[in-house]
Amino acid sequence: MIDRPTPPLAITLVSNGLQGLDTMFPDTDGARYNTVATAPDFAPEFAGADVVIVPNGSDHVAMQRASGAVRAHLDRGGSLWCFDGWFTPWVPGNRWVMDNTRASNDVRYRVRTDRHGLFDGVPLADFEVSHGMSGWWACGYVEPAPGADVVLEDTWGRAVVVLDEATTAGAMFLTASGPLAGVPFGAEHAGLYTLYERLVTFAAGRRAGASAGAAR
Repeated sequence: MIDRPTPPLAITLVSNGLQGLDTMFPDTDGARYNTVATAPDFAPEFAGADVVIVPNGSDHVAMQRASGAVRAHLDRGGSLWCFDGWFTPWVPGNRWVMDNTRASNDVRYRVRTDRHGLFDGVPLADFEVSHGMSGWWACGYVEPAPGADVVLEDTWGRAVVVLDEATTAGAMFLTASGPLAGVPFGAEHAGLYTLYERLVTFAAGRRAGASAGAAR
């Protein structure tokens, strides 16, 4: 059973105009989405957002222009979920590295450090194989910031999922371009949706903790 945040999380979804993106992140009892579109003059403030999502297929030139707003959001204690490899240095402290030198059919994943139980009971095979092809989910790897948790690593011990609660007052959940969404990907990949729902619960818990601390 997934506990639903009350009130729902306020999530800002960054879009570069990909068709159908909004349908991948529908409003639920636990989350309400506000989509902001990238543009040449992209200058978001992320005011009022609990979470900012940068989904697969994003514009990282625009995100570089928004790096100050991202940092301010994190310094306020907000969460950032980036499901796309970032080739500009807008993510504080962490770097994505594009690498296709390893054979995709050798790719397997292992949980390394999962202090919040995000992957508890989640079948890693859902991330490893799609239609008989392995290595479909992540691309490259993440060089994590000092103190960040490598939650999921690949066959060669490289980070493909990082949770960073050390670099800022907020929380960054970063994948090596591995997509996640607020809808199921189908029975073969049910674990991806479970992980996403766990993220919603995790972010709500952080928000509740911050509110309780402020009330003392």
